[in-house]
Amino acid sequence: MPLDEYRKANRDNWDDRVPIHVASNDYGVAAFKNDEDYISPVVRFDAPLLGDVKGKSLLHLQCHFGLDTLSWARLGAAVTGIDFSPKAIEAARQLNADTSLSGRFVESELYDSPSALDEKFDIVYTSIGALCWLPEVRRWAEVVAHFLKPGGIFYIREMHPVLWSMDYERKDGLRCLTLPYFEKAEPLKWEESQTYTDGETPLGHTVTYEWNHSMGEIITSLIDAGLRIEYLKEYPYTSGALGLPGVERGEDGMWRFPGSNDSFPMMYSIRATNVH
Repeated sequence: MPLDEYRKANRDNWDDRVPIHVASNDYGVAAFKNDEDYISPVVRFDAPLLGDVKGKSLLHLQCHFGLDTLSWARLGAAVTGIDFSPKAIEAARQLNADTSLSGRFVESELYDSPSALDEKFDIVYTSIGALCWLPEVRRWAEVVAHFLKPGGIFYIREMHPVLWSMDYERKDGLRCLTLPYFEKAEPLKWEESQTYTDGETPLGHTVTYEWNHSMGEIITSLIDAGLRIEYLKEYPYTSGALGLPGVERGEDGMWRFPGSNDSFPMMYSIRATNVH
């Protein structure tokens, strides 16, 4: 299915980001290549929450260039990654080859992925910074359920929709919710000349479009797709800055707004089981 103008713009933007991210210190690709025991910070956070993946098949939706996907491979999973960016899939396959791991990577837009991959998995995984690029969370949940074996586990950790509702342009230090919290048909349009990692390489495609999805919409969509929620955890911090303006890293390695006193949610994780 052809991409609409919004997701085509996003794909062009993410194609531009791939070589910048692969070369960045923030992603740590060199460390991953040089140390067979190295696991990405994202997966180090998620592994205790998801549980043992040894000997299990794992599908990573919106996998970017595969660093997190291949980290799960190092923890013993048989991994497959899907992403809509051809540049990302090309880089993922190269990283897989460079590390002699056994990951598989499929180029597909998320909603079309059931047509690109005819298989069921023990685990379906979505890592941080993914849902905002999708216009309809219900269709996403249906894709998650489609790929899960009966009794299979779904896990996601994501930025909290409250965080995406904040007005980051304010200069008075107040944290105000002025952007949409609930899913809207029309996305928010952003234009940024650089990505969120270190380095100053400019992006060729600077326009992106994002959609927020409320916690109620996310949870209900997963339940309606046939999943049983095991837990929903909310966190008053994020594990990475991800370009958020004004956040500071604490002694525990987590990122917060100065003076927030852990008073509002910034990140969440969900684990669910396919009951069909």
